[in-house]
Amino acid sequence: MCIEPAQISFDSQPEMLKRVLIADDNVYVRDVIRTFLHDQAEIEVCSEAGDGVEAIEKARELKPDLVLLDLSMPNLNGAEAALVLKNTMSDVRIIMFTMYSSKLSPSLTSALGVDAALSKPDGMGHLVESINGVFDPPRSEYSLN
Repeated sequence: MCIEPAQISFDSQPEMLKRVLIADDNVYVRDVIRTFLHDQAEIEVCSEAGDGVEAIEKARELKPDLVLLDLSMPNLNGAEAALVLKNTMSDVRIIMFTMYSSKLSPSLTSALGVDAALSKPDGMGHLVESINGVFDPPRSEYSLN
């Protein structure tokens, strides 16, 4: 009996699957986001929530890598939900995806623990880029050379 060594290819490393929870009170918006992200091989939508309380409950249960939060939601808005999530699940990444991104200053997003804020009017074009961006390690402007 001959056992062949496993063929290992180092040409490409598999991309980390990013599990995303979508929290938005608008069913249509959630459907559009889910449908759009479905075509992204490195992103899996693990669940959806219609308000801030449900988003926190599902995040605690499912432990997603990222929560996509709308700012304006009932039963805890996105800002309140972000604070709770960052205080109880410090590793979770949060993108505030909202109509009101102009009201989210960098100091406010920092205070909330939000990793990025993205305007819905900017559309889906920047969504995947933003999701991937919050997982990239910070790059230094300075080189050791």
